[in-house]
Amino acid sequence: MSKHTTIDRRTCLKGLGAALALPLLDVMGWAEASEKKEFKPPVRLGFMYMPHGVIMDQFWPKDAKSFLTSPPPALASLRPVLDQCLLMKGIAAVSNGPFRGAPHALELSTWLTAALPDPDKRDEISISISADQIAANSLGAFTALPSLELATMPQTWKENQAGLNEAYYSHCSFRSPTQAVPAETNPRNVLNRLFNKKEQGGGLASSGMSSLDRSMLDLVIGGARDLRRTLSQTDQRKLDQYLDSVRSVERRIAAIEIRQKEAALEKAGVRPSRSYKTSSPPIEIKIPEGDKRSEYMQVMCDLNVLAFQTDTTRVCTYIGSTPNGVSYPELGFNDQHHSQTHHNGEEKKVNKVAAITKFNIDQFAYMVNKMHSLQEGDGTLLDNCIMMWGSGLEDGDRHTRANLPFILAGRGGGSINTGRFLPDVKGNQGDLLTTLLTCAGIPLDRPVGIATKQITEIPAKS
Repeated sequence: MSKHTTIDRRTCLKGLGAALALPLLDVMGWAEASEKKEFKPPVRLGFMYMPHGVIMDQFWPKDAKSFLTSPPPALASLRPVLDQCLLMKGIAAVSNGPFRGAPHALELSTWLTAALPDPDKRDEISISISADQIAANSLGAFTALPSLELATMPQTWKENQAGLNEAYYSHCSFRSPTQAVPAETNPRNVLNRLFNKKEQGGGLASSGMSSLDRSMLDLVIGGARDLRRTLSQTDQRKLDQYLDSVRSVERRIAAIEIRQKEAALEKAGVRPSRSYKTSSPPIEIKIPEGDKRSEYMQVMCDLNVLAFQTDTTRVCTYIGSTPNGVSYPELGFNDQHHSQTHHNGEEKKVNKVAAITKFNIDQFAYMVNKMHSLQEGDGTLLDNCIMMWGSGLEDGDRHTRANLPFILAGRGGGSINTGRFLPDVKGNQGDLLTTLLTCAGIPLDRPVGIATKQITEIPAKS
């Protein structure tokens, strides 16, 4: 049996200004792990958001016993990993308090902070540090990026409910009580960050590669061949699988860019050509409201998976859409999400909201199913993650917040007891976030937001 030299987990494939982090291989060790301790992969935390609540009787399972065998239609795409999911009914949001007229300004901004803005500083950002940034402050010391913030589209709605700052509509991450963390909507920029691609002047590239059809992976493939010769067959398979995933994401991003460039040329009255010069200026990526929304969301989900797989970061947030102003032509209708949530029981609108909910959960399922397919240590990548999907409203029709919809996926390295639906949990948003951070091993000097306790039903029994 051949012996393979241990390599540091921060080893990268490099070439011509690009650096590609590697997935967890058997020959790697973790920087924070003692040589005397048994290897254990780190826990990652991911949060994915959808606004405006759900149709409650179409989201929640009928009972705890039928959860695994007969999940509701909204959860159908999660069926392969339901044994690694946990649903809890009864999590209350932060009360609107002095902001009764600001349901949409609060639904996203309070989702990970579990706190209200300062009523005396409504036109400023003044809320609380969010749970993901609390995690980033603890886990970021071990990774190249402390956290990764993603979004499908920029905020376009301007309403200024209750005089609150517009940042509350489009941000869920807050580095401090006064500093919102912007989310990246351009998948090319995210890929560049993960590759640590540098411009010739030494700065981080911010607008993509000079050629659309040249894979970033080509810059480092030579190094991959050299590394592959030193690995065991198991690690070779892991490396090949990872490189295939990176190339797939790269090609899909390039295809999106090409379609958008052709559309822009056609709009300007110029017949597009399939042969582009390598000196063409980078194009701006704008998230469409057309029939490819799922493609963008899945690319962003893949980037999240790659970031976790390579331990480039252990904390990621993904705003699937922001409150108001989003439509889903891919589902066969052009009505805005927000307008349909005010359905007043009208069947057509109720069905559209249910379809939108399922669409968003399908994208979350796409991501966690992929994590479940990737081996890591003695289990899978999903085994070592805590992924949370949810909304900041219970019911978009009445703007209620007493029973927020949440889905947890992943066992958090064995810290979470999954495969269950808990129909009568007593707790609030802050309790949930505090419990999840504790399950991820993050030391807390205070509870998150309005938390008063930990939810004892979540952790796995020791």
